[in-house]
Amino acid sequence: MDTATNNSSIANKVKLDIEGMTCVNCALGLSKYLEKRGASDVNVSFADASATFQIEQETQLPELVEGIHKLGFKVLDEEDETNNVNAPKTFELGLLGKVIFCALFTLPLLLAMFLPYPILKNPLFQLLISLPVMIVGWWHFGRSAWASLKTGVPNMDVLIFIGSTAAFLYSLIGFTLSLGPNYLFFETAATIITLVLLGNYIEYRSVKQTTSAIRELTALQPEKAKRLIDKNGLETVVEVPIKDIKKDQIFIVNEGDKIPTDGKIVWGTAAIDEALMTGESIPLEKGIKDQVIGGTIVQNGSIKIQAERVGEDTALAQIIQLVKEAQDNKPPIQRFADTISAFFVPMVLGIAALTFLLGYYSFDVPFQKALLNGIAVLVVSCPCAMGLATPTAVMVGVGRAAQNGILFKGADVMERLKKIKNIVFDKTGTLTTGDFYIKESETSLDRNHFRSVLMSLEKHSSHPLARSIVQKLEEYPDVKPFHFEEVREVKGLGIIGKDGQGNTYTAGSYKLVSELTKDDSHNIYLMRNNELVGWIDMQDDVRPNAKSSVQNLKDLNIQPYLLSGDKINKTIPMAKEVGIQNYYAEKLPQEKIQFVSELSKQGTTAMVGDGINDAPALAKADVGISLSDATQIAMQSSDIVLLNGDLSRLPTAVKISKKTVQTIRQNLFWAFFYNILMIPFAATGLLSPMLAAFAMAFSDIIVIGNSIRLKYRNID
Repeated sequence: MDTATNNSSIANKVKLDIEGMTCVNCALGLSKYLEKRGASDVNVSFADASATFQIEQETQLPELVEGIHKLGFKVLDEEDETNNVNAPKTFELGLLGKVIFCALFTLPLLLAMFLPYPILKNPLFQLLISLPVMIVGWWHFGRSAWASLKTGVPNMDVLIFIGSTAAFLYSLIGFTLSLGPNYLFFETAATIITLVLLGNYIEYRSVKQTTSAIRELTALQPEKAKRLIDKNGLETVVEVPIKDIKKDQIFIVNEGDKIPTDGKIVWGTAAIDEALMTGESIPLEKGIKDQVIGGTIVQNGSIKIQAERVGEDTALAQIIQLVKEAQDNKPPIQRFADTISAFFVPMVLGIAALTFLLGYYSFDVPFQKALLNGIAVLVVSCPCAMGLATPTAVMVGVGRAAQNGILFKGADVMERLKKIKNIVFDKTGTLTTGDFYIKESETSLDRNHFRSVLMSLEKHSSHPLARSIVQKLEEYPDVKPFHFEEVREVKGLGIIGKDGQGNTYTAGSYKLVSELTKDDSHNIYLMRNNELVGWIDMQDDVRPNAKSSVQNLKDLNIQPYLLSGDKINKTIPMAKEVGIQNYYAEKLPQEKIQFVSELSKQGTTAMVGDGINDAPALAKADVGISLSDATQIAMQSSDIVLLNGDLSRLPTAVKISKKTVQTIRQNLFWAFFYNILMIPFAATGLLSPMLAAFAMAFSDIIVIGNSIRLKYRNID
């Protein structure tokens, strides 16, 4: 059980892991219950066995948890969730035990149809041997059915409970009144329960495979870390749990160990495998002052690291959280399936009753045959396949994307990304590496003073160009920080600072000095008291995979655009180098928003950016895409994050989205086709209750299997 407070509102976001949901209607009923009790933004996932919602006061939580328990479900506490293994494993083994127990008693009932032994055909023997199966079935399905009725959304267990009980009671009456073998269907009642339990077990095991991405990411986290402490002047190694790591503590990581948390190297060198985090297959050589990522592996060497980000702030924890939230998110296509599922069980009960009544009273079908036809309708009509169609595909699709270094912030993003017709790129830090070097500079001031002022101003900007200027100027030994009394940033223009003597310094683009000079060929200009006092030229390189990524997007019939705040003479060469014919330069943030807005009217539009000035356009686009080395605000404004700043993952993201949505549609088609086809077969007596139970389980397995296939499908 996890509770997180959202600082931006008074609401508290809660996530509960829930045991006992047997189908999508359980999730719908639980969702309805939470909404009635005042929770908002409710999302209950049957596939993930969890519920997320918001409450205004934390004091509401115990009451909600108690209510969930009264409905027949169990909220797992933190002890149950340890390593995400104990409770789910217990539930799985308990379900398997019920399957084996019921199968042992059902088998002799089925053998009675093939073997000549009198004992197997004895009515009393059949009653006694079916009774243990019925008790298990009544306990397992009855509790769930009653809980669902209390929520107002009856689930599939209502159908199974009514169907199996009807067959058993009819047989019990036939036995009591000695009406003969034609009135005994003990094997039907027992087989329905056994096959449905088996289907539930297979379904549970299969659904777990669709959530493997979270388990694989979580497995990257080591359980313990080797902390270095000073003990009587000697450096001592102490093993501590990962959850106890604090910022600035020092840890030693030896060859073969996992790095315990995000930090920087303070001693030693090592080759570090970051493949599972960044997609980079070649281990990276790192030394003192280099950044390391928690969960990555030291392949060669030994290092000491200083913890900088711990707990939920680490890159791995944030990635896991993004993947969880994306898997919890419901795309519009699933809401459609949920709506149908909510009405499906009552509708099936009506069809089953009509099948029995019309068959017996209107078409002269024998009573027992009419009853069996009604039971077959109940059993075959489970809505689980419809409920599993979308979430299982989403879990696999989001998981596969994460394994490819693509983080979706919601399943609905996949539907939008699949439809994109236009994609807009920022230039600096997006199509380029953002790693600039000083190419040339000129100033009328003392050169060290010029550098100090420029460095101190640009420290207040989050633009990649500004970060690079600061980084390069800090390398000069004679450049010291310059003190400003006041500094502020004007988005899209530059940085303004005032010193203690009343001088105003402004660093920014050519727009700032257009009235002072005609030379617009430089990157950054510096003014003092509205007088041009110098300029600096920076140069960076095109990302190695930018050109191929743009071409791959074109091959997917997506039109690329280059939208830059840089000068036209810098934008044109870049556009030509990467193969973009539509380019626009010197655009301010508000102009970028307007451009993206107009382009969205022509077709679904994505925006790729990384700077603070890109955040509004990222939020305005139908799909906002940022790079993992982007600013925090750009990542928060985007719908998709590409790890390691790798643009080659962008076409892959589009392809995975298309395959995921295609899989959802295939699943929904099968689920609807199955029910439309099977209900008439059952109603007309062409499908016995036992075959109906098998067919119901088979439909779930097909849907889940098709979703799992997405893990291995060729997306090209």
